[in-house]
Amino acid sequence: MILPEEGHLLRIFIGESDRHDGVPLHEWLVRRARERGLAGATVLRGMEGFGARSRLHTAKFLRLSSDLPVVIEIVDTIDKIESFLPEVDMAVREGLATIERVQVRLYRADQPAHEPDDGDGEEDGGDATGPDAAERGRAAVPEPDDDGSGGG
Repeated sequence: MILPEEGHLLRIFIGESDRHDGVPLHEWLVRRARERGLAGATVLRGMEGFGARSRLHTAKFLRLSSDLPVVIEIVDTIDKIESFLPEVDMAVREGLATIERVQVRLYRADQPAHEPDDGDGEEDGGDATGPDAAERGRAAVPEPDDDGSGGG
């Protein structure tokens, strides 16, 4: 998957004890985002926070430590984020969702430099340093000089 340089970040603020369909809400949201083909999601657990009710949630108090703040961050195109929002709205009973523009500097998975030939007669791996390397989600890297310095 290739992301454009300008993406969008969906942040969902919920409580750690929030649930949906019998599972922790943060797990449900991440799995649903993956099923919908969004580019990626990360769950962050906060140490302290408060929301619309101004009730303090902190790891300092044992009785509230099971409902610490959780933030789910999802980055993708605005169209995919907007199409996912109705599911967020339906699942989140108490929380906050925000969207902001972000610059995507890189988005890639670790890929082998050369993929084996599958016998279809077409080039499979390609040159990781060629002009179309960025289109495949890999950064163009200069070839090293004879002294191993990396170019120049």
